[in-house]
Amino acid sequence: MFFTVEHRVEALIEVKRSKFLAVVERAASEETARAVITAARSANPVARHHCSAFVVGDVPGNLILRTNDDGEPSGTAGGPMLDVLLGREMTNVIAVVTRWFGGVKLGTGGLARAYGDAVTHALVNARLLRRERRELLQVQLDYTEVGRVESELRARGVGIVSIDYRSRAVMTVQVEDVDAVIGMLAGLTGGTARPEVVGHTYIESALL
Repeated sequence: MFFTVEHRVEALIEVKRSKFLAVVERAASEETARAVITAARSANPVARHHCSAFVVGDVPGNLILRTNDDGEPSGTAGGPMLDVLLGREMTNVIAVVTRWFGGVKLGTGGLARAYGDAVTHALVNARLLRRERRELLQVQLDYTEVGRVESELRARGVGIVSIDYRSRAVMTVQVEDVDAVIGMLAGLTGGTARPEVVGHTYIESALL
């Protein structure tokens, strides 16, 4: 399970007169993430550093992870920012921190803390969404079974994607436990339902 942000959020912190403006946005692709970085540069062209970190993907072990220290000492900006995102199990998200130097050097440790803290402060303002995988199950049904099956599936919290009427009704649903739903369908229809897994999707729900 991963989490993402619902909307763009920002936070501005000051450390020894240096200002750090963090922006966190959704980004479902590397292209989108890089567009956010470009926009941050355009919005604050005078600032010397626009450091970034992003995570894209939904498969553990196969995520796209990118960081950029943008002129800061190696490992003092993008890495700490990415650590915050990964520590909160975030995905499909881009963080950009723009820094204005305040005249006092922070040292490598101070920079790393400041960049990480800026992202943390931005996430405090974020409404987080839980992302969960669901299998897409397509079920062929007799027309007479549609109402009863739909009612039972909704009662079990199964999401109905669509119902198409062809030679038989074809219902597409989002399923967490495929075997349990297939067993329920068999019992409910006397084995006449014909279910087939046709793919997967991801659903999002707000954290309470």
